[in-house]
Amino acid sequence: MWTTFITVAGIAFIFFMTTLGAAVVFFFKGEISQRLHAFFLGIASGVMIAASVWSLLLPALEQAEHNWRTFQFFPVGVGVLFGGAFLISLDKFTQKWKTTCFGESGGGKKIVRLFSAVTLHNIPEGLAVGFAFGAASMLGTTAAYFGALGLAIGIGIQNFPEGAALSLPMKSVIKSNKRAFLWGMTSGIAEPIFAALGYFLAAHLQKWQPWFLSFAAGAMLFVAAEDLIPDAKSEASPYLGALGVLLGFVVMMTLDVVLG
Repeated sequence: MWTTFITVAGIAFIFFMTTLGAAVVFFFKGEISQRLHAFFLGIASGVMIAASVWSLLLPALEQAEHNWRTFQFFPVGVGVLFGGAFLISLDKFTQKWKTTCFGESGGGKKIVRLFSAVTLHNIPEGLAVGFAFGAASMLGTTAAYFGALGLAIGIGIQNFPEGAALSLPMKSVIKSNKRAFLWGMTSGIAEPIFAALGYFLAAHLQKWQPWFLSFAAGAMLFVAAEDLIPDAKSEASPYLGALGVLLGFVVMMTLDVVLG
């Protein structure tokens, strides 16, 4: 009975922390100034870049080494390129829908790209948690369950800044705290869904993890390079966006290293 509780609590926690991070948007009642907007975009960029490296690419390379040996770079490199290509294809496929929902401005494109990148990033994280609990179920040891719970707690804490990194830039485009929060919260739904999938398929999907991880990393790096970093350049304060990138990178790197 306690093993079921720990499994459900661990999977629920990763979604809860994304939701909590997205709720940061409610602390900003009015319009975000141009300088603050640039700073938040910079932080979001830094968070995404660091998460891509430490949460996704380094684990992908480590896992790919088992099957690819010295060619471990191949599935990771291909995955990164496919992640970027996927978002370009998504842009073209959803062009009519974005125009209908958001008008002719570029805001709709940025929303879909940012939401897609964060959601894709959450898929391999959810699978990782599911794999850990699935393996614990097969081993049946207390240590395995608490190890899986530790992984879920670590990923959950990392999800807090990611939720904020999505909802805060969304607010500037949507002009609504509630809708920006809902976009941020919805991006986290992928984690418990894929955690449940990973739990039941723990023995079969492990070899595909490097592809999933690097694909998500490519999507996040594409969004940071294409949308967030260029928009973080403010004429009023030209260095503030770059400082935000560095701050977001350091914070996310620290969380990944300490909790990884």
